[in-house]
Amino acid sequence: MFGAGRLAADAPTGLDQSQPGSQGLSRIRSTDDFQADDGFRIDPKTHPGKALFATHCAMCHEGGVPKAPSPAFLGMMSPDAIIGALTDGVMKIQGSALKAEERSELAEYLTRRKLSSYKPASPPPMCTGAKLAFDMQDEPQPVGWGLDNRRFVPSALAGLEKTQVPKLKLKWAFAFPDALRARSQPTVAWGALFVGSQDGTVYAFDLDTGCVKWKQRVSAEVRTAIVPDAATKRLYFGDLLGRAHAVDAMTGKELWSTKMDDHADATITGTPALAGGSLFVPVSSLEVGQAADPKYPCCSFRGSVAALDLATGEVRWRAYTVQDEPAPQGKNAEGTMLLGPSGAPVWNSPTYDAARKRIYFGSGENYSSPADDNSDAVFAVDAETGKRIWHTQLTKGDAWNVGCMLGSDSCPKEKGPDHDVAASTLLIPLADGKQMLVAGQKSGEAWGLDPDTGKILWTRRLGHGGTQGGVHFGMAAEGARVFVPINDMADTGDARVYDASIRGSGLHAIDAATGKVVWNARAPDLCGGAKFCDPGVSAAITAMPGVVFAGHLDGRFRAYDSDSGKIIWEVDTTKPVKTITGVEGKGGAMSGPGAAVAHGHVIVNSGYGMYSHMAGNLLMVFAP
Repeated sequence: MFGAGRLAADAPTGLDQSQPGSQGLSRIRSTDDFQADDGFRIDPKTHPGKALFATHCAMCHEGGVPKAPSPAFLGMMSPDAIIGALTDGVMKIQGSALKAEERSELAEYLTRRKLSSYKPASPPPMCTGAKLAFDMQDEPQPVGWGLDNRRFVPSALAGLEKTQVPKLKLKWAFAFPDALRARSQPTVAWGALFVGSQDGTVYAFDLDTGCVKWKQRVSAEVRTAIVPDAATKRLYFGDLLGRAHAVDAMTGKELWSTKMDDHADATITGTPALAGGSLFVPVSSLEVGQAADPKYPCCSFRGSVAALDLATGEVRWRAYTVQDEPAPQGKNAEGTMLLGPSGAPVWNSPTYDAARKRIYFGSGENYSSPADDNSDAVFAVDAETGKRIWHTQLTKGDAWNVGCMLGSDSCPKEKGPDHDVAASTLLIPLADGKQMLVAGQKSGEAWGLDPDTGKILWTRRLGHGGTQGGVHFGMAAEGARVFVPINDMADTGDARVYDASIRGSGLHAIDAATGKVVWNARAPDLCGGAKFCDPGVSAAITAMPGVVFAGHLDGRFRAYDSDSGKIIWEVDTTKPVKTITGVEGKGGAMSGPGAAVAHGHVIVNSGYGMYSHMAGNLLMVFAP
């Protein structure tokens, strides 16, 4: 699993490993491509920030201090966040050795953006009077990432009937300031809409009007859903730098923050799961991109899930996917030491099984040889102790990193195929009283597993699969019917031959008991050859009675009839709209988070300006 980011050897920001999918070699370009004509880019080879970074920062941020974020993360932060950290934040001591001008030059170099182009946006309107209060009767419901990964919203919470969906219209919208993507899934609770942003700000909007009850900048980019805790009135989420956070839902005050892994490239992509008295946090990384450099000693990261104490954020236990610590495996042609086994990151939100008191999650590929039996696998772990109960590998011999796309000596001997189990596994009740675990994979397949033993009971191919194929961020279910989004692209990123006859881009419905296909709804290709436009479904999907909502990479947000797969409503989110701040905003490719449905509203983010996809920064709220 990888996302194509800056590939130039000089670029310190490396490759972003935040999406379960990647671009093929023919599509690899700078992450600046989608805005190459904006005139705001800097030349990293000649910029004065290059020497400043080498002198003042490289020693720690290029591996000297394990907990120091690697340049790949720093480059995805906003420029003012970097300046703030150096001026009066966590790097204040180090920043004191620099002049104000030098701190600005460092920020420009790391973000590749001229500060002259950075203009703070107008703040959203603040709530006043009664709108400042929270509705304490509107307690969080156990739906969506972090609470119930089946992503089904019952009628009582949805407040919306199937017949009303074709009448949905934009009620209000907000353009996230200085953002090229919107990856935090919105959550509705206590009469508020909570969502995070690329610059690390968390917002509490009034659901009805869009005014802000509070906003708090507490971290780097917020990548996960906001998970509400009804018992403590707290919010939990994860960020780009691999930190899990707890904040007060009524004020935004940070209560604790925990760095989830000492590895410099560790991050959090999957939403933390709140269940059984703990917060289960999945850990992934960017190291798969660092491996493109043959001088990098690939690889030492191991995926994991850790259980945190809700009151303090302290780690109760950690369950690694790759149980053995990496050991020397020889040297490559450059003379660089190679390490392994490694990788098997956890991209998905863990699924809690209250009856069996365990959690389930899936892993990605190994980053280096040898490929072991922990990659592309589904795991069952004791929720109280972290002890592994069983694990089932779905694809054997999958060791892969970005070097494989570049023909680099860093590519493992296995050469892929990069078939992560990227989406959360779903625990589905069946008509006979039994249950089925359903897993979706980038291979383009869905799998049915026995939750007691991990035994594979059925498999169903729904698409071609590949480095940017198959299932990405999330499936949904209504009863025993599972909805599977597929994001197949002809561009596989390796030597595999793409067979268009099994292209599955779109949405599919299967029976959880047997894997039998109920219907296929392949996405119409409306791109017409447009740059960075693809028709598939990479984003997580959301279901309510009779309806499935799906955001597509071409920017279309659609509602499907859950009985037939027929499209009953759609909107092009890439068209400019007036926002609550008075400025014009627009969405883009839709990937990562899915829709939230509550109290007669459908809320979704649009914009995924990464990996040669269309940028956007829009939060959209629809109602009939």
